Amino acid sequence: MQSDSITIIRAGPGDVEPIALLFDLYRQFYEQSGDPDGARAFIGERMDHDESVIFLAMNIDGGVDEPAGFVQLYPIFSSVRMIRVWLLNDLFVHPDHRRHGIGRLLMDRSIIHARDTGYGRLELATTSDNREARRLYESLGFVREEGFEHYSLSV
Repeated sequence: MQSDSITIIRAGPGDVEPIALLFDLYRQFYEQSGDPDGARAFIGERMDHDESVIFLAMNIDGGVDEPAGFVQLYPIFSSVRMIRVWLLNDLFVHPDHRRHGIGRLLMDRSIIHARDTGYGRLELATTSDNREARRLYESLGFVREEGFEHYSLSV
């Protein structure tokens, strides 16, 4: 998928470095400490074990390839619906590249991937105060689910 100066590629093992750079910034957006080595190791493991699908937005303007954003999808299942589901866990656009439609391009590519792979659903979550992301998701047809409370436990 491509726009005038942005190319969306499915990332492979050779793309760990640019993704790790973005992934570290993404984690800092969610108030985690910067950890470039940890980001590189985490993304490398996902790639090495084929545990996620990552689409990378590259800015190709001016002949210089620059990572502009990424989205990461994890395969999961819905027991109740008895279908495969892609969990869109991570979406991030570098602050220097925001307001150019890159998030929408990454989301569009994720939706196409979900359809092409025969998965019945694409799910995501975001913080309630992330209004810009929520507007994007809703403009693409995502519906906020009612009636469920999400819980977690660190073990």
